[in-house]
Amino acid sequence: MRALVCTQPFDLKLEERAAPRRGAQEVLIRMRRVGICGTDYHIYTGRHPFLAYPRLIGHELSGEVAEAPAGSRFAPGQIVTVNPYLPCGTCRACRRGKPNCCADIHVLGVHVDGGMCDYLAVPEAAVIDAAGLTLDQAAMVEFLAIGAHAAKRAEVSAGDRVLVVGAGPIGLATALFARIAGAERIVLADMRAPRLALAATQFGFAEGVLADAGLRETLAAMTAGEMFDQVFDATGAIAAMNAGLPLVAHGGNYTLVGVCKDDLVLPDPEFHKREATMRASRNALSGDFDHVIASIRAELIPTSRICTHRLSIDDAPAGMPRLIEEADTVLKAIVTL
Repeated sequence: MRALVCTQPFDLKLEERAAPRRGAQEVLIRMRRVGICGTDYHIYTGRHPFLAYPRLIGHELSGEVAEAPAGSRFAPGQIVTVNPYLPCGTCRACRRGKPNCCADIHVLGVHVDGGMCDYLAVPEAAVIDAAGLTLDQAAMVEFLAIGAHAAKRAEVSAGDRVLVVGAGPIGLATALFARIAGAERIVLADMRAPRLALAATQFGFAEGVLADAGLRETLAAMTAGEMFDQVFDATGAIAAMNAGLPLVAHGGNYTLVGVCKDDLVLPDPEFHKREATMRASRNALSGDFDHVIASIRAELIPTSRICTHRLSIDDAPAGMPRLIEEADTVLKAIVTL
């Protein structure tokens, strides 16, 4: 079978590998769509903090069931997506219902080989019924679940004033689920004007601000100096993450959705005088996947506008550098298999 492997930074190769055999409690999936996300770009450019090379990439997955265990709830031909966060099931986080931050988690495409290949065998518990969704929509569920989890972690509620820094896929997903949660006002900030324009014209987020040297002053002017009840960083860039706390209103929340290798350094007086709550948001829970699928089925997510670029797995080694070059206009690239 074909498998897209990042052998080292800036070296992506299409390899021929043996198709996996299904284990007794596993489902074999014929992969059809795989989304490319910030994690994959970070792997390609050598900026991912949790990865060892070589790695078969891909964790935004959809496909059709090829084989399932006897008595399974899945049948051949059924459209499914995959929860790519494979927990140990026994650590304290898992025992407390937080397998998304399992102490020994194995994320497909990061800690273990992923799904950018023709066939993938995964535990049945990780397979999610995507009935009613298209293959494209099913491949979007995972990244949307990241945003859904972030909004839930921050307890976004009606009346909240929300700022999302970073208008890429994860930032947009966070903004979409903040809107579903009833946020009163949502402002997006990004260094790329085309991304802000896309968020406005295609997704209705009319308030977009360039993340330049005057960002703090601009946001203060927009809020009479009060800033935002909920601030989300979806950049994964340490400069933006370190600069985010002053954008939080007194009594507000600061949620870090992006991840990077560097040390986070924040001014304690700013943190204390706000009595701010700061949290990380990592991966997603099964309930977040359910929330995303229900939201897509209810047409609360304009999925037809999310995929901006498409390429085949055969074209992916040459296509990845082009996607990085065209980052201003790339929202979601989907690979077809």
